[in-house]
Amino acid sequence: MLTPPAALEALLFASGEPLDKKQLAKLLGITHAELTVALKALAQQLGGHGISIIETDGEIEMRTAPEASALVKKLRESELSRDLGKASMETLAVVAYHEGATRGEIDWVRGVNSSTSLRTLLMRGLIEGREDERDKRRVRYALTTEALAHLGIRSADELPRFAELQASAHVAVEESSEGEEKS
Repeated sequence: MLTPPAALEALLFASGEPLDKKQLAKLLGITHAELTVALKALAQQLGGHGISIIETDGEIEMRTAPEASALVKKLRESELSRDLGKASMETLAVVAYHEGATRGEIDWVRGVNSSTSLRTLLMRGLIEGREDERDKRRVRYALTTEALAHLGIRSADELPRFAELQASAHVAVEESSEGEEKS
């Protein structure tokens, strides 16, 4: 069985984003005071490592330690210098032909998790995320002007077979949404 600091570390690592302190305490089955103790113990364990704990009044997040910023910068630069790759190109195509798509829609069309591809495209400035008007909890990704310029087009409707593929994308997403509602 994991100790509270180890369990806290696992949750923070797995989430990849800030977690609410109340939610963490509930998940771990501990009190707020016990969470504070576990947090201090984890922070001590991570001292001198490449990861640190960032804490606000209501949230906790695991991040790269400030001392590692030069190395992370090199990594980011090397990521930006590589070709996009098949997965990122597929993700970009789904966003382009769907004229904006949520991560769930992209994952459904591709049949795999697209988080890494979305991150790559966001880092390169080829897509941007905006609040989904239909569901404020989701992000809808769209092409940026940088992506259009890179593709040598003025708007997405200049993409090859745009009308045909856009219609197919909308039908596929509608079918997936209907299937989820029936479940």
